[in-house]
Amino acid sequence: MTDLSPADLVIRAALSEDLCVNFGKGLDAFLRGETPDFIDVTTDAVFSAEEKEAHLMAKSSGIISGAVVFKKVYGLIDPGLAVTFYKKDGEGFKKQEKIASLKGRMRSILTGERTALNFLGHLSGIATETGRLTGLLSGTGIRILDTRKTLPGLRELEKTAVVHGGGVNHRMGLYDMVLIKDNHIDGAGSIAGAVNRVRTRHSDKYKIEVECRSLEEVREALSLGVDRIMLDNMTRSTVKKAVKIVNRKTEIEVSGNMNRRRIKKLRKVHVDYISAGCITYAAGNSDFSMKIKPDP
Repeated sequence: MTDLSPADLVIRAALSEDLCVNFGKGLDAFLRGETPDFIDVTTDAVFSAEEKEAHLMAKSSGIISGAVVFKKVYGLIDPGLAVTFYKKDGEGFKKQEKIASLKGRMRSILTGERTALNFLGHLSGIATETGRLTGLLSGTGIRILDTRKTLPGLRELEKTAVVHGGGVNHRMGLYDMVLIKDNHIDGAGSIAGAVNRVRTRHSDKYKIEVECRSLEEVREALSLGVDRIMLDNMTRSTVKKAVKIVNRKTEIEVSGNMNRRRIKKLRKVHVDYISAGCITYAAGNSDFSMKIKPDP
């Protein structure tokens, strides 16, 4: 067994793809925390012990996420490499702004470049899109929630990026909150049937959220005293009716194919959360480039 976190494991797995640490016991040892000799056949042939400085530049504006991961990538390749970020995770950056600098062996800088940039671009893209959506709701008190629609292995990192963008994490997995969805309801015969079974098994150990498809289901869930009601794929007018029924007696989350246009329309509806899977599965990458500083 390893004491490495899921994030540390996925960083090592990403490096193994680029550097061929993926055969049998070599990968097992790497995932346990051992550091092998890395192989970059191009860079190793072109450079030996030369030391250089590189600058990381933003090619678009956005919100940074993945600075810590970027440093971890290079820490695995060369602990002696100096990586300095001028922006912290969660801070905004502008196009053509210098984000970071790297000083040390040229081999190390180039060997980790693409792996580190892949993480930084992907996670900053999520933070940036989350920031755009939270900006649409500024002053309303409504919060943007993420979902479990994340890339396999990257959930911890992607949900951290959501927080960097100003969003709020929904449940991390199937283990930390009860979410009774349509198939649970249909299989149990009713919302009450599903909720009562959960309470019999777990008492009040977990918060309970119920996905509702109609106003009738909203009334049933409300009568059971659940912690949150999810309004699934409802029109704006139906959401407004549901809000009146709930009358602030429990939290309300709106969900279902959310995008910027739909979120704008919900600005003046008094709900607590809007969940948007698109912030993790459809966010574009933030674009960065790394340039070696020329010799004087």
